[in-house]
Amino acid sequence: MSLLAVREVTKRFGGLTAVDAVSFDTHEGQIKAIIGPNGAGKTTLFNVLTGFERPEDGTVTFDGREVVGMRPHRVVRAGVARTFQNTQLFDEMSALENALVGRFPRTRTGMFSASLRLPGTAKEERLAQEEAAKTLRLVGLGDASSVPAGDLPHGRRRLLEIARALATEPRLMLLDEPAAGLNSSETEALAEVLYRIRAEGITLLVVEHDMGLVMEVSDDIVVLNEGKKIAEGPPRLIQKDPAVIEAYLGEEEADA
Repeated sequence: MSLLAVREVTKRFGGLTAVDAVSFDTHEGQIKAIIGPNGAGKTTLFNVLTGFERPEDGTVTFDGREVVGMRPHRVVRAGVARTFQNTQLFDEMSALENALVGRFPRTRTGMFSASLRLPGTAKEERLAQEEAAKTLRLVGLGDASSVPAGDLPHGRRRLLEIARALATEPRLMLLDEPAAGLNSSETEALAEVLYRIRAEGITLLVVEHDMGLVMEVSDDIVVLNEGKKIAEGPPRLIQKDPAVIEAYLGEEEADA
């Protein structure tokens, strides 16, 4: 059984169909990529999968449980985390504090108990800090725990957002263009981070424009164009698929 099953998902905005009857499976342990030209519906699909948008049609099941209709925080608690195209960090807070924010869905102590320092609160806070620090080390930010997020360079900010998502203890992570704005060495480092995350038993679903990264790390690729799935398969087949080549050539001609 697949970990994530997407079936005939359709999302419209007025007269625009942003996602058009898209179906695919993501199996446990995969690194699966979703690619396509700008405006293909990739981020809208991510929004549907994580509860930020509700589709007009279709189903999304995670580990056999329907998630359509869940609020985003409940999707996180179910075991699905995500990052965004634009980093959304608390710049005045340290890297460790940013990662700690990701621990909130997994804490049992409420605000009232924390403010009164009731029994168990200190232990949970200590464990939360240990887990947050672990996520920083996993993404290569173990040396930056006390650095304000606003002082980190762009590439390390990307890694910090991944660390914060990891702190929610997901089984599935959705990464929305994690390589955007990275140079070649930073992209290579990101690829190693993705492999380390998978080695921790976390499945990855990645939207990405960097085809070098996609072809290197992906086990399987879904290709969207104008909201529709036009291809799906391993990288070696996707690279040769005529519909994929035409979609990307069309984008290049439009940008010329």
